[in-house]
Amino acid sequence: MSAQDSDISNRVPRLLRVSAALSWRFVVIIAALYVVAYVFGFLATIVIPVAIALLLAALLSPAVSQLVRWRVPRGVATTVVLIGGIGAVGGVLTFVITEFTRGLPELESQVSASLDAIRKWLHDGPLQLSDLQLQNYLDQVVKTVKENQSAITSGALTTAATVGEVLTGLLLALFTLIFFLHDGDGIWRFMTRAVPSDVRDRADVAGRRGFASLVSYVRATAAVAVVDALGVGIGLAVIGVPLVVPLSALVFLGAFIPIIGAVVTGVVAVLVALVAKGPLAALIVLAVLIGVMQLESHVLQPILLGRAVKLHPLAVVLAITTGLIVGGISGALLAVPLLAVLNSGVRSLLSESDADIDPKQVDVLKPQDTGPADDDSDRVEELGEDSKPEKKK
Repeated sequence: MSAQDSDISNRVPRLLRVSAALSWRFVVIIAALYVVAYVFGFLATIVIPVAIALLLAALLSPAVSQLVRWRVPRGVATTVVLIGGIGAVGGVLTFVITEFTRGLPELESQVSASLDAIRKWLHDGPLQLSDLQLQNYLDQVVKTVKENQSAITSGALTTAATVGEVLTGLLLALFTLIFFLHDGDGIWRFMTRAVPSDVRDRADVAGRRGFASLVSYVRATAAVAVVDALGVGIGLAVIGVPLVVPLSALVFLGAFIPIIGAVVTGVVAVLVALVAKGPLAALIVLAVLIGVMQLESHVLQPILLGRAVKLHPLAVVLAITTGLIVGGISGALLAVPLLAVLNSGVRSLLSESDADIDPKQVDVLKPQDTGPADDDSDRVEELGEDSKPEKKK
C-alpha cells in the first residue's frame, strides 16, 4: 500500500465520523423546528393575536413611555394611548368606508359603461361575436354558478366562521396588548426567571436587543407605508381615478408586508383604473406604482428598514416567501419582524461587548440599541487574530 493510499484510509474514518456527527445534529435541529412549527400551527388562534399584540406594543410603547416620563401614571398612560390608538384607527376606517360608499355609485356607472364598451368591442371588434353568442356565454356563466351553488354556500359559511375567528382574535390581541403596554417589563422579567442564573443577564440583554429591533422595524415600516400610500394616492388623484382615499388606505395597510404587500394592493388600484378610466389610465397607474416601488426598494428600504433591523434584502424576500408558504398572510406579516428579533438576539449572544453589560442599560426605544457595539466581534474571532486590521502607527 502506498503512502497516498494509507493517508486516504486514515482520512475516511474521520470524514465519516464528522459527517455522522453533523448529520444527527442536523436531524435533531430539523425535528425540533418541526415540533415548534407544529405546536405554533396548532395554537395559531392564540399565537397570531399575541404576535400582533406584540407588534402593536412595539408601535405604541414609545408613547406610553413618554407619558410616564411626564409623570403620568402608567395605568392612565396606557388607557390614553389605547383610546387614542383605537379612536385613530376607527376614525380612519370610518372615513374610508364613508368615502367608499360615496364613490360607489360613480364606480358602478363607470363599470356599466366599461362593460358596455367591452360588449361593443366583442361585437364589432376582431372577434365579431353575434348577440346570440354573447347571450350563450352569459347563460353558460349563470348555469355554472347554479351548478356550484352548494360550494358557494359552504364557502360563505366558512367565511362567516372565519369572520368570527378574526373577531375573537382581535379581542384577544386587544386584551394582550393592554398587559404588554401596562406591565411589559414585568412580564419579560418573569419569563427570564426560566433561564439559568449564570446566563440570565445575557438572555435578558439579547431579548431587549430583539425588542428594540422590533420597535425600530415597526417605526421604519410605518414610515415606508405612509410614503407608499401618499405616492400612489397622489398619482390616482392626478389621473382622476375614483376611490382615491380607500385605495391609498389599502396600499398603506399592505405596505406592512414588506416588498410584496404594497405591490399586491397596488394591483387593485390598477384594476380600478382599468375599469373606471380605461387601459391608458391603468398603464399610467401601473407606472406610478412601479415608480413608488422603486423608491421604496432603492431608497426607503435601505435607509430606513435596513438601518433599523440590519437585514439583507435577500433575507427579507426569503423570509416573506417562507412565511407566506407556511402561514399565509399572517406568516408573511410576521416573518420579517421575527427574523429581525432573532437577528438582534443572536448578534447580542455572540458579542463580547454584551457579556458584561447591565440589562437595564439597554433602552428598547432607541434604534442604536438594536445591536451590540461591536457588531463584527464574532466574525473577527472566527477569522482569527491574523485577520484583524493592523493599527496605524
